[in-house]
Amino acid sequence: MVYDSPVKISVLFPAAGSGERLGRGPKAFLEVGGKTLLEWALEGFEWADERIVALPPGAGFTRPGVRTVVGGPTRQGSVFNALRVASGTLVLVHDVARPFVVRAAVERLLQAVRGRGAATLVAPVPDTLVENLHHEYGETLPRERYRLVQTPQGFERELLWRAHLAAQAASTEFTDDAQLVISLGHPVALVEGDRRMFKVTYPEDLLLAEGLAQVWEG
Repeated sequence: MVYDSPVKISVLFPAAGSGERLGRGPKAFLEVGGKTLLEWALEGFEWADERIVALPPGAGFTRPGVRTVVGGPTRQGSVFNALRVASGTLVLVHDVARPFVVRAAVERLLQAVRGRGAATLVAPVPDTLVENLHHEYGETLPRERYRLVQTPQGFERELLWRAHLAAQAASTEFTDDAQLVISLGHPVALVEGDRRMFKVTYPEDLLLAEGLAQVWEG
C-alpha cells in the first residue's frame, strides 16, 4: 500500500501477564540493569507516535507520553484493549518480555508492513530440532524450514482490528497477533529479526538479560 501522508505508528505493549514461569510476580516489573523490563521496552520505542501499555488492574504505572489501559485475562484480550484506543495507521505489538529493541530490525519490519499490511520479526533456529517422542529422541526436523517468532509484529490497524473482532465472534484464542491475521486469510510476511531481541521466559534468561544490559547501546 502507498501512503500519501506521514504514517502514524502506535506501539502496543500487552503487559498484564502474571509471569508464572518465572515465579517472581508480573514480568513487566522485573528489573535488569536497574530498569524494569517494561521501561526497557518503552525506551526502545520512544520515537513512536503513540505508546499504549495494557497493565494488570491497579498496577499504578505512569510515565509521560505513555497511555495505559487495563489488560484482559489473556494476551489477546490485552492487545484488544490497547488496540481499541490506538489511533495509528500502523500498529506494532511488542512483548515487554523482550526488553532489548534493535531499531534496525524494527525498521525492516515497518518497511514490510507498509508493503504487505502484516509482518513479524523472526530468527533462525540455531539448534538441532527434534521431535520429543515419549521423552526419547524422535524425528529430526529440517531447521532451515522453521523460524522462531519474535516481536514486534506489525499490522495495518484496521486489518488487526478486523482480525480481533473475528476472533471474538468465533471465541477463538491465539498466542500471537500474526495468527489472528492469518485466520482472516491474510498472509503475514517474515522479516529478519535479531537474536538480541530474545524473550525473558525462564530464570536463567534474567542472567542473560543482566549481562546484555551492561553493554547495551540500543
